[in-house]
Amino acid sequence: MSYQHILFAADFSEGALQVGERAKEIARPSGARLSLIHVVEDVNIGLGGGYELLPVLSELPDQALSQEARTALGALAEKLGLKDAEQWVVNAPSTKEGILGAAKEHGADLIVVGSHGRHGLALLLGSTANAVLHGAPCDVLAVRIR
Repeated sequence: MSYQHILFAADFSEGALQVGERAKEIARPSGARLSLIHVVEDVNIGLGGGYELLPVLSELPDQALSQEARTALGALAEKLGLKDAEQWVVNAPSTKEGILGAAKEHGADLIVVGSHGRHGLALLLGSTANAVLHGAPCDVLAVRIR
């Protein structure tokens, strides 16, 4: 299958480079657009639903966490050789909502996420990869992090 727009959900874990490389491997042969996203979960539940797409280069001094995420996302993109790719830092009530909202808004036809393959209690509680898989409007690739 050939994809047009691949959304790589980056979490800055040790396995993020592995997941990003897999997203690149899929995008390269088809010339698909590859975008990177990181979600900063809202701390204040009273902020309401939805999410706000923050431009990567914007100056928001009162949102240090979002700024740190933008810096880290840029560094990850550079390590992957994707510094010219679209990079989004999204504020959302949950990581799942941020990823799914961006995928729908920007017409992604594949979401690539990392999966730690947890068992036991973590499996019962669910994971971001599992939540994205069950709510996605498109295909989802869960890359097993080794």
